[in-house]
Amino acid sequence: MSALPRLHTPEEVAEALGVSVWWVKDQARRRLIPASKPAGAWRFTTAQYAEILTAVEQPVATPALPRSTRSTARPYYADSTAPVAQLTPRTPRRRAA
Repeated sequence: MSALPRLHTPEEVAEALGVSVWWVKDQARRRLIPASKPAGAWRFTTAQYAEILTAVEQPVATPALPRSTRSTARPYYADSTAPVAQLTPRTPRRRAA
């Protein structure tokens, strides 16, 4: 008689990935990660577990290129010499009728 495969719980998978249990169950429900649902509970075989680990691993980022000393980004504040436009509220639709 052959042994049944080891089934991992969502809690075990979440702990290994460093994510929440809710995230693991949600990804399984949306079929974004491989999973099984025997007897109404999410379970993951060792092969599925390994596939999830390879699917979610992120490559190590390459070092960023050095930034120039002059920033091209515009400041978040408005020019104080520019004229200010006065806004007028519109009449609500319910009152217009």
